[in-house]
Amino acid sequence: MAIDRNEQHRQMADRGKYRRLYRHLCALEALEWRTTFGDIETVIGFPLPPSARLHRPWWGNQKGGNGHSHALAWGIAGWETAEVDMDAETLLFRRANLRPVKRLPLDEIWPVHATARWPEGLNLRREDIYEDRV
Repeated sequence: MAIDRNEQHRQMADRGKYRRLYRHLCALEALEWRTTFGDIETVIGFPLPPSARLHRPWWGNQKGGNGHSHALAWGIAGWETAEVDMDAETLLFRRANLRPVKRLPLDEIWPVHATARWPEGLNLRREDIYEDRV
């Protein structure tokens, strides 16, 4: 039987110590979340460990589901940390793996169609559209 690692990692994040952070990040619709260590403590419901305030690597991103439970929580939710300011106790979470948006020419989105002539006698004056409401 093949093991779906992504699903197992998701389940680990959803059951782990930092599951409230995982769920919070999954629910966010924004592309970025600028936050403080205190805000994160409010979300998770307990104080961050002292190492989160002392060691910048605690906030490091990890690939896949390997590593620490806190990094698993934001990584599996599809986020990564950036702009960690240890002195101000702030950081930026941003969506990971955002693919660049392919810019389509306007003609592909909204095709140009040849227009016919207005029928004889068709009048689109403002006075005629709004009648006596003017």
